[in-house]
Parts: sequence; structure tokens; C-alpha cells
Amino acid sequence: MSVYVRTTFVLGGARSGKSVFAEQLAHASGLERHYVATGQAYDDEMRQRIARHQEDRGEGWYTHEVPVDLPLHLRQLQASDRVVLVDCLTLWLTNLMMAEADIESAGTDLLKGLSTWEGRFVIVSNEVGLGIVPDNKMAREFRDHAGRLHQRIAMVADEVFFIAAGLPLKMKG
Repeated sequence: MSVYVRTTFVLGGARSGKSVFAEQLAHASGLERHYVATGQAYDDEMRQRIARHQEDRGEGWYTHEVPVDLPLHLRQLQASDRVVLVDCLTLWLTNLMMAEADIESAGTDLLKGLSTWEGRFVIVSNEVGLGIVPDNKMAREFRDHAGRLHQRIAMVADEVFFIAAGLPLKMKG
């Protein structure tokens, strides 16, 4: 008897291979694929990164750029015949912090949705809590917000993977 996986959470460091792994999971689902990008291009280097991600991803994806209103947009995308890949939560948190939004409330909205929405979700985020303590208040607050959100997402996710050097370590599910 197989268990239907609704939500997979993929964590890892920068350039760990987490996005590629998440894309492979979405592709293997056989469902209509939707890519929700939370990054914003404030400079040429970020525009190039976004373009490279889109090119690497290839055909067969519906792309949605959602820097702030993630729970609302995911609610609109949820459907039993779709897989929605969110890349990534840490960029979303950065956008929320820059907008001086209520991060706790936004996280709660996201979690409520993940526990009730139809369809398949793959969520990517950077694990930022493994390094040294940041030297400034904003960076420490960011690390704390990310750590708390990651714990909450991991609790409701059916599967959790940690990616290092392109290798997945299944932590849950």
C-alpha cells in the first residue's frame, strides 16, 4: 500500500542541489507542473540567476512570480491534478522582512493552507542555521524566522529531505 505524499519539504545550503532535486520530484509526479518563484531581481546578477534557473528548468512548467503574497497565490493554484513547486521560502522571508510584513501571520497562513489544500506541493528552502551566529541584528532575526518556519513546515510535511553535495538525505516520510 503506497502513501500519497501531499507536501515535500526540501532543505539544503546554497548550491547544494536542492532545486534540481525538487524539480525532479515534481516531474516524477506526472502532474501538471507549476513553479512558484519568490525571488526578485533587484540587480543584473539576480536577473541572470533567474534566467539561468528558467533555462535549466526547461519546458513544461507554468511559472508564477510571487515575492510576497505566497499563501494567497498557492490557494489559487491548488488542484488535485497539479504539483506546485515553491522555490524558495528564504527569499520569501527576505521579501516579507523588507516589506515589514507580519512574518508570523504569513507563516501561519501558509501552514493552514498546506494542511488543507488539494494537490501536491514541493517546497524548497535554504537551511541557514548551520553556520556561525550572524554579526548583525537583521541577519540574526532572519535566521531565527527561517528556523522557526522550517520547524513548522517540517511538522506538517509528509516528507522532508536535506540535500548536501547533490545527495538527498530523507529525514521524514
